[in-house]
This record gives sequence, C-alpha cells and structure tokens, in this order.
Amino acid sequence: MSITTPRPFKQVDVFTAVALKGNPVAVILDAEGLSVEQMQAIANWTNLSETTFVTAATDAAADYAVRIFTPKSELPFAGHPTLGTAHAVIEAGLATPKDDKVVQQCAVGLVEISRSGNGLSFKLPRYANEEAPEAEKLIAALGEGAIKGSPQIVNVGPRWVIAELVSDEVVEQLQPDLSMLADYDRAQSTTGMTVFAEKPDGDIVVRSFAPADGIAEDPVCGSGNGAVAAYRLKAGQISAGSLYTASQGIQVGRDGYVRVRIEGDAVHVGGDCVTVVDGTFRI
Repeated sequence: MSITTPRPFKQVDVFTAVALKGNPVAVILDAEGLSVEQMQAIANWTNLSETTFVTAATDAAADYAVRIFTPKSELPFAGHPTLGTAHAVIEAGLATPKDDKVVQQCAVGLVEISRSGNGLSFKLPRYANEEAPEAEKLIAALGEGAIKGSPQIVNVGPRWVIAELVSDEVVEQLQPDLSMLADYDRAQSTTGMTVFAEKPDGDIVVRSFAPADGIAEDPVCGSGNGAVAAYRLKAGQISAGSLYTASQGIQVGRDGYVRVRIEGDAVHVGGDCVTVVDGTFRI
C-alpha cells in the first residue's frame, strides 16, 4: 500500500471517560506497507505525544502488533498508546478479547492488556531501577528543596527519571526549567522526567515532562505512572495488593485518572478510554 491509500483511523482519549480530557493517541489501524519515515512524518503531523501504527502480529501469541512514535522518534513501549490502541483495535473488531484479555506485540515484546467494564489495564512488561546520575542537575532544574529523597532512572522500555517531591502542592505548582531537563535527557539517554507526591487521601498526583522529545508536558502518562509505581515498590511505599489512583493533567486542562494495582511484584496500569475521532486517514 502507498501512503495515499485510505486507512481506518481513530483518535482515542485515554485515562478518561470524558471526551477532550485525558491523553489523546492517534491510531492508524492499518499500517501495512508504511515505511518508518512515513510513520514518523505522520506522527510529526498529528502533533500528539504519540501516534500508533497497527500491523499483523508476527508472534502467534499476540493478537496484533503496534509501533509507537512521538513527533520525533519511535518508542519501544508507551502506556497510554498501549491502552488507546487496544481500545481502538477491540472497537474496530480487529481483535476479540479472550477471557477479557488481548496481547499486544511491540518492541519490548508481548504486553498483556485486560478489560474490566469500560476500562483497560496493561501489565508493565518489565522494569529496572537505578540511581539517577548528576542529581544536582535535576535539583537545579526543579528548584532547591523540591525533591524528596534521591531521584532514580526507571527503565520500563522508556527510561523515565522519577522524582518524589516534598508535597502535592509542589507538584501542582512546579515550573521546571525545560531546557535543563532536555539537556539532561540527551546526556543520559532518558525519555523524560515524571514527578509525584502522595496526597493526604493516599492517592498521588503526577506530572511528566519530555522536552527533548518535543513534549513539554505529557498530559497523562501511562509508562511514567508505571515507572512511579516501580519506584514506590522499591521504596517500600506500596506492596503486593496495593491499589491507588494517580491524578494527572489538570495543569494542561486534560484531567486524567490512572488506576494502579500491584499483584505480587507485577505493576498493572489502567484507566478508561473514549473514542473521539473515527474515520479515514488519507493524504
């Protein structure tokens, strides 16, 4: 197929049940024949934090395969695009859940996605924590006294810098130096920075920044929230059986809610999805 061939397309808001909130992802439901250069050009054109491209799976254990692009680069895995793509694929009848599960094939391997009511959740395919080097640069970018404890790099496919801040008010009012964060990401080959703090009710508030990838602030970030959960597990803040909700996106008018649950040492990240655009993509 050429890029001029009409292709089914959906745009899905993720981590919300309300259209025009949460985090949008553009989903090209038939990407067969598109080159990497064409996919990257489309992702740059949509100007969303991510655009996904669905193809037939090459692994018999998967229901479909997907490639995930930001406006500037391809990602091995990302959270809200995983849920939004699964929602779009199921809605379009391209995959049928078995025991309320579908399996996505992407660059990190197979990702299990579960359906419950109107919501979906993915099992974080992997995670690994390490201390963030040159933490003084992160302190300078966020402001003296903002960070609580030691920031870490958590690899969930994307490599997020995770920092716990001293209060939810500090998270909500934060105005980081995006130029400094972009320089840090380029130097450390990290995806961006996600910050969080616990609220008095036991839930958390989260914000994510990826300026080196053309995303000043990601409205609601699934992989960032998965990385926060991995950070909190290592810190002993949560454990097997823990459940909590993360709120994110209010600063950019895109209020979203991420549901996190821990089963053993597995991190499950979920939320609602709603289709906003349903049609045909063509140039």
